[in-house]
Parts: sequence; C-alpha cells; structure tokens
Amino acid sequence: MLYIVIPVFNRKEFTKECLLSLQQQSRKDFKTIIVDDGSTDGTAEMLADEFPEVLVMKGHGDLWWTASINMGIREALRLGADRVMTLNNDTLAPTQWIEKMMKASEELPSALIGALNVENGSGKIHYGGEKINWNVYTNTKLIDELPTDQLQGLHLVTHFPGRGLIIPKEVFDKVGLFDQEGLPHYYADYEFTYRANAAGFKIYCNYDAPLLTYPEASGDQALRKRKTFSAYWDHLFGIRGGGNLRNFTRFTLRHCPKKYLPRYIVEGYSRRLLGYWIS
Repeated sequence: MLYIVIPVFNRKEFTKECLLSLQQQSRKDFKTIIVDDGSTDGTAEMLADEFPEVLVMKGHGDLWWTASINMGIREALRLGADRVMTLNNDTLAPTQWIEKMMKASEELPSALIGALNVENGSGKIHYGGEKINWNVYTNTKLIDELPTDQLQGLHLVTHFPGRGLIIPKEVFDKVGLFDQEGLPHYYADYEFTYRANAAGFKIYCNYDAPLLTYPEASGDQALRKRKTFSAYWDHLFGIRGGGNLRNFTRFTLRHCPKKYLPRYIVEGYSRRLLGYWIS
C-alpha cells in the first residue's frame, strides 16, 4: 500500500487544492497522511470538515519539514506501507499522476521514483532531475542535456527533492529516515536520497508523470525577491534559507569525495554568498 505524507503549516488553500487533486486520481489504492505542524489558519478545521478520509497528525509548530515528514513516515510504516510518497502541499496532481508514478514504481520496485515538476499555468519544466558532479562543482540538469525527443520515460539522477517522491520501505530499512537533527528543513531530501543512492538504490525522474507546482510559493523564493540585508542573512543562516551555509557544509562533508572537498566548499560558499544578489 502506498501512503502519501504531506507536511503542512498554514496555507490551507494550497492544502485543500492538493487534496482535491488527489481525490480525483484514476488510481485510488493509496492513503494520505497530513502532518499539521501547528497551523493557525483553520487548516485543522478544514481537514476535519472536508477531508475526513485523511489521517491527520499534529505538531506544535517546532517540527519543520524534516521532523514532520519523519513523523508521517513512521506512522505510514507502522500501518503497513510498502511505499511512502513525500509530497508538498503546494502541488497539484493531474488525474493519472498516481497511476503513472505507481506504474514506474511497480516496474522498478527497489528504486526511488521522483516526479517531473512543471509550473502550474505555464507548463514550463521547473525541475527535471540532476546529477552531482563533485569534480567540477556543478549539478548537471537533465533538461539541459536531454534532446527534446527524450523528455519522456525514466531518467537516472543522483538525488531528488521530496516534492513528489516514491520511496520503497526497504530504503528506510537500510538507510533510516531523513536527518531531522542535522538538517531540520532544507537539504534533508537531497541528503537522504543521495545517501540512498550511495547505498545502492537507483533514483529516477519520471518524465511521464508531471506534477504541477508553484515555484514562487517557496519560502526561499520570498527571501530571494526581497534583496535586503536581513533577507540575505536569513537566506544564508535562517532555517528557511535555501542558501543556508550550515546545511550545505553538512551535506558536502558527508558526501563529497575528499579529493574534491576544498574546491567544492570554496565554490559552494562563493555561489551562496554572491548568488543571492545576482539571481
């Protein structure tokens, strides 16, 4: 059984639309767990009134993404899940999305399967998977190297975000859960999937199963737009900062081959320190 785990904090309209899209799926043999980390905007009441079939777990506002997702995963595994999907609430699933994701997962039962992320409205590919190249400090984005006629099917990657990702139970059995102590919000999904890949589990981006997203809705995008020194500080050191230097350092020290480490650290810091102002 597939369990979908969605961490939420406020933004109840996003959550409502996401759950409505899941209700319309052509394949319905899955269950949904919402981890509501102390929402104050009526999310709890909306879930109880409009989505009684959804299992709701509650936090007190201090879980952040990683502890929230772990809470939901533990419950899913306790209830007998053989696959867990991590999903954000600011997404919309087309009608056959679960069917297409599960088809790939059933064909490759030990693999992690991530969804192609497409901007809602424009249809533009927002994220199509990537591969880390430690030696030259770059992540090769598949959409930059794949010919147009190959933008379909499954493509190998080295890591993947938690925004529409199927994870088999055996992965958790072997590598554990997401690192909620070391990486409480950003980077935990990349670190977990790279760890899984290093343990022998292949990761694919499924170009046949586009998931609709709202890229501008992320907390880090809001920080990047403000272009103030306080936002810059939060970008580099805040728990919601996509350029958080601590998170980058922790991930790099864990996984970067030692011979590439000095250059990778220096270039990574440079891009984070300067990139905020020029992106």
